[in-house]
Parts: sequence; structure tokens; C-alpha cells
Amino acid sequence: MSDLVDRPNLGRGARRREQLVEAGVALLAEGGWPAVTSRGVAERAGANLGLIHYHFGGLLALHAAIARRAGELVINPVIAELLGAPDERAALRAVHRMLPATTEDDRITMLATELVAGARRAPELGEVLREQLRQARTELAGWLRRRHPEWPAARRTGAATLLAALLDGLMLHRMLDSALPVEDALATLDELVADGRKERN
Repeated sequence: MSDLVDRPNLGRGARRREQLVEAGVALLAEGGWPAVTSRGVAERAGANLGLIHYHFGGLLALHAAIARRAGELVINPVIAELLGAPDERAALRAVHRMLPATTEDDRITMLATELVAGARRAPELGEVLREQLRQARTELAGWLRRRHPEWPAARRTGAATLLAALLDGLMLHRMLDSALPVEDALATLDELVADGRKERN
């Protein structure tokens, strides 16, 4: 809940809502969705149980808000790194930097795992995650458009989809196997990118 200090313009009701969401994210990272009960969230936030109904209308909407915030924590830093890269090779270097830090962060890996598990079980949570992933792919396609304005829209969309799937796959495999030969994989991809540039020139 420490990031609430950085949001001084929130009204009291909005701050309380944020506190409930942050408490839910903390519980999700500690014990998964089974730990995210109305009572558990209220106790963690130091709030009255009735405030959950007041601010969210019930546990389902609270879960959706928690999933949205958890998705931001998992997805946004990765996408921001990529969007800040000047070209594809720099983006690959960014992936190389991010993978160990991301996959060795127990909180982030737990949130990522629970987001997928929740999305598979509950349509409301699935829609939240799908929308966030669509937004990430759209931002990646925009990044590619700025670097390759000559590419048709379908190619940018396809490349953004492949890039997002590559990130997801590498992170999943790295979470399960810390000995994954990430350097070899990224070096090979770097060579393919370089070969593709040579063919176009």
C-alpha cells in the first residue's frame, strides 16, 4: 500500500478503494485467489467489511479490480522496457535483463500464475487479463509502426503477437527451469533479426 503516498489527489473514498485493492493484491501474492476473501481483504486493509460492498458491489467486482492491478504490476514494467528500446536488438537486450529479475521475484511470479489460473476459472477475471494483453499487443504494434512505417498493419500485428508470446513463453519456462538457456535463445533470435535486415537491404 506504500504507493498510495504517491497519489495525494485521491479523495477519501478513492483512497479507501485503492487500499482495499492493494490489500487484495497482497493477499493474492501470498495465498492465491482462495486467500482473497471479503473478510481477508477488509482485515488486511483495516476496513469495515461493508466497505467492500459499498465500493465494489461485492466480491466479484473486487476480484476484477484486484486482477486489473495485479496485471498492471506484472505486464506494465515489461512493456515499458520494450517501448523504451530504440530498436529490436535493444529490445532483445531488455528482455535479457528483465527475465532473471522478473522470474526470480516470488511476488510477481505468484501474481502472474494466479492471474492465469483466475482467468481460466472466472469469466470476469479472464476478460480483465485478455483486455490487458490486447492493450500490450497494441502498444507493441505501435512501437513497431514507429520503427517500420513501411510494414503493413497485418505484419505489425503479427510481429507484436509473436513478441508477446515469446516473452510469455520465455518467462514461463524460466519460472519452471532456472537453467533455461536464455542467452542461447536470445542470441539466436538476434541473429535471425540481423539476417532479416540483411535480406531487406
